Amino acid sequence: MDPVEERPISRQEYIQKVLSAYRQTPGTAGTIRQPDRLLAARLQDRGVPLAAVENALVLAAARRIFRAPGSPPLGTIRSLAYFSAVIEEVLELRVKPEYFQYLRDKIRRFIQTGR
Repeated sequence: MDPVEERPISRQEYIQKVLSAYRQTPGTAGTIRQPDRLLAARLQDRGVPLAAVENALVLAAARRIFRAPGSPPLGTIRSLAYFSAVIEEVLELRVKPEYFQYLRDKIRRFIQTGR
């Protein structure tokens, strides 16, 4: 979905959607803590589009999954704050939404097939 086309949502719905997307991101512990809720609220306060947050989670997950063969294993992500720099990066990117859909599909295939 293009950020311009997003329908207005309440603060609580925004926070819940960010936390749900974070919880479902491969490589995360799936646990939500108070600092995660506070960061989601700050993102909403700043007016960061939900699509940008979701795209940042996808981009970071793809980077972690599709690393060079033989790279040492990465630890589990335990905080939404891990994604802060990637959220800022996505806000600056000029990439079509199709690229992030491509990454979503690639991650989905990887999870389903293991490759």
